[in-house]
Amino acid sequence: MSARIPGTANPLGPRARIAVVVAAVLLLAGGSVGYVMHAQQRTKGERTEADASFALTGPALYFRDTASGRVAHQPLAGAAPGARTTGARAARARTTGGPACDRFYASEEGALCLRARPGVLPRTYAIVLDRQLREKRRITVPGIPNRARVSASGRMLSWTVFATGDSYATTAFSTRTAILDLRTGYLIKSIENIQLTIDGARYHAPDVNYWGVTFARDDNRFYATVSTKGRTYLVEGNMRDWTAKALRQNVECPSLSPDNTRLAFKKKVSDDAAAPWRLYVLDLRTMRETPLAEQRSVDDQAAWLDDDTLAYGLPGASGRGSDVWTVPADGTGTPRVAVEGGSSPAAVAGPAR
Repeated sequence: MSARIPGTANPLGPRARIAVVVAAVLLLAGGSVGYVMHAQQRTKGERTEADASFALTGPALYFRDTASGRVAHQPLAGAAPGARTTGARAARARTTGGPACDRFYASEEGALCLRARPGVLPRTYAIVLDRQLREKRRITVPGIPNRARVSASGRMLSWTVFATGDSYATTAFSTRTAILDLRTGYLIKSIENIQLTIDGARYHAPDVNYWGVTFARDDNRFYATVSTKGRTYLVEGNMRDWTAKALRQNVECPSLSPDNTRLAFKKKVSDDAAAPWRLYVLDLRTMRETPLAEQRSVDDQAAWLDDDTLAYGLPGASGRGSDVWTVPADGTGTPRVAVEGGSSPAAVAGPAR
């Protein structure tokens, strides 16, 4: 078909028309590539590593500062005389200068930073950090950063990314969860091939999704959420045998207490997409559930500050992206703001050895 304006002679010959089309394609492609390169150069130009003086030293509450996108820390409540973590005093006590992360978690022995990678297709950098928060290893995975966990020893790391979609509140999402053993260097890119048992029988289904891993102190046992056929289950996994068994339904984003006796989790209590969940704690010995005093819907993998207190993110007030709140783990008390303008809380209980 010729490129011709009605009522006029066509000024372009066949070769000229081909040249115009090729030039237009190159221009469009060049614009897309230029945009990606610009995003990558912009990220490279930003300071993303931790300041030399910023390290894992406790007792402290580490978190992502939502204004800067970098990790910060402040004293844990009651960690030292006058070291309260609420209100204006907490803001003054905040120390900034950590690495740039979209999700973060740490123990005394190391940390995991998930950082969204610029580009047309969503990708995530899973960055392994030592006690000085210096980069030890970087793994690129497809998807959007979602959950991060580090075992107490610092040996085992896990991360979850959204492969499609961006919310657990819908069914239009898919996750990919990985586990990395730093002692052996062995990386399991997706735990979906683990031998799963539900109701005492081996289970296979194409729609299986895992997320929200939490590790026991022995670095062998772990807990996670598995979703299939519209249901969610709490599973207990075994690294050594590479098996997992479902323990109960309606458990998401489990988090194991420091004494390894209880799991905090979010439970679906409503079909309202705006407020579907409530925080609970499960006693692993009795399997008794306790609803916590926080009655708002929490879409987070709560973190234990100690054996008595949980921290979690909620949408922030006054236009802030997120605030970190705390609540007692026994169902009593009142939720309190611990960090204004923070997310991804993680407690570092003692000084780095």
